[in-house]
Amino acid sequence: MIVSLCMIAYNEANAIDGLFKDISLQEYPHEKIEVVFVDSMSTDATHDKMEEFKNTDYGFLDVKIVRCEKHNQAYSWNAALKTATGDLIIRVDAHARIPNNFVSRNVYNIRRGENVVGGGRPNISSNVSSWKLTLLAAEDSLFGSSIAGYRRPASEKEYMDSLFHAAYKREVIRKVGGFNEDLGRTEDNEFHYRIRQAGYKLCCCPDIISYQHSRNTLKNMVRQKYANGKWIGLTVSVCPGCLSSFHFAPFLFVIALLFCIVSAALGQPLMLYILLALYGMFDFVNSVSCFAMKNIQPQFLLLPLIFPLLHISYGLGTVVGLAQIPFWLRKIKNSPAKQHIEEVKQKIAENTVKR
Repeated sequence: MIVSLCMIAYNEANAIDGLFKDISLQEYPHEKIEVVFVDSMSTDATHDKMEEFKNTDYGFLDVKIVRCEKHNQAYSWNAALKTATGDLIIRVDAHARIPNNFVSRNVYNIRRGENVVGGGRPNISSNVSSWKLTLLAAEDSLFGSSIAGYRRPASEKEYMDSLFHAAYKREVIRKVGGFNEDLGRTEDNEFHYRIRQAGYKLCCCPDIISYQHSRNTLKNMVRQKYANGKWIGLTVSVCPGCLSSFHFAPFLFVIALLFCIVSAALGQPLMLYILLALYGMFDFVNSVSCFAMKNIQPQFLLLPLIFPLLHISYGLGTVVGLAQIPFWLRKIKNSPAKQHIEEVKQKIAENTVKR
């Protein structure tokens, strides 16, 4: 089985060295691996490092580098899909690390009858410090990040609504097409929604694992949560079915908090006290649970402040996203996104015939 291992990047020169090493050490036969890199016109050394990897003889079937003018994840992933010629197409993020058996375990599970597979994707931190380990603890916590099962190592095979670093049989892409380029941050949700609607299942396998670098500063983490929340709000207008109720928990918390603050200002503080007490209880319990993790740090004492900051940032982002829907819909009214989805279908079919 020929495998296309795809990665997109924009100014990721400081992040990709580890992943490139991981790719070079894959135990799956290199002559059956096609590596596809997409560079979104990086201004740092990202492209140079891609060229260096390509010019090093690792014995791969091929190493292809595509340059995209748009700094749009969905656009770049579509470029990767149009370039890939493998029977199996694997998506790997630039901020990822993968074990030596990553490709081989994906192939193994596909050969057992699955169409889309993936595995747990826990967070890791680079250049470890006490503060970065604290942020990692917040990101790893169910309370601070997400209940999504794929974020943690799987204990048994399970079918999920979405996967990270997933592997897709070629026929899946040929049927559903590419990513919706109108979306940012939620392009995965919408893509996997169409895959499920087409009758395919997304299998999270216990023997597949990869790792994702978490944000190393609180500022970047807050920005990430705000942007995630904003795109949840905007996506409601185009594909509400690809979102779950859990995506709106921070939004509901922010709305409830604002309502209670107004009520308190009008002389009715009881609801604010109740809301703060309930949230404080969950905040305290989940902060204490982080002390059961490895690598406990003194800064863990700040987790009760970090958690609400992340939740409020995400919730405010959703509020802003919902408010911007009318303007955003006008902006994308004549967007070629649907056309590009179909173009991916056509290109996948053409490359299949060529093989």
